[in-house]
Amino acid sequence: MEQRANIKFCFKLGIILGEFVPQGENVNGEYYLGVMERLWKRIVRVRPEYRMPASWFLLHDNAPSHKTVAVGEFLAQKQVCVLQHPPYSPDLSPCDYFLFPKLKPAMKGTFYDSVTQVQGAVTRVIAAISQNDIKKSMLALVERAQRCIDAEGMYFE
Repeated sequence: MEQRANIKFCFKLGIILGEFVPQGENVNGEYYLGVMERLWKRIVRVRPEYRMPASWFLLHDNAPSHKTVAVGEFLAQKQVCVLQHPPYSPDLSPCDYFLFPKLKPAMKGTFYDSVTQVQGAVTRVIAAISQNDIKKSMLALVERAQRCIDAEGMYFE
């Protein structure tokens, strides 16, 4: 199944990597491994303090492309701490509770002539998000994760 996505990786200090999946590209294990490699290179370049083993955490959902052996081996080799994402927990996805609510009102009612225009609009909205707002979203993730723990992984609203 073909998927088109805007892939973002955030730190409490801001977005560290953002990219659009090229049209016609499948987000499979091979593609996602490339994303992880690009993320690692970007981290090494702009956040050298995160080069050290276990110095940062990765939370990604349970998409099949995230669970491939190759991705797991790469993350283990780099000694990245991967947080387990509970199944059926969209409430732990910063895109769902933070990013999409910022994109929707900014783009509502606008018609775009091309995918490139949509990507440009998304990029502008994301670039305008303050570092403080991103930090707050990461704190919200911690609070949401605690609620999930308290609910023993059961669904809650």
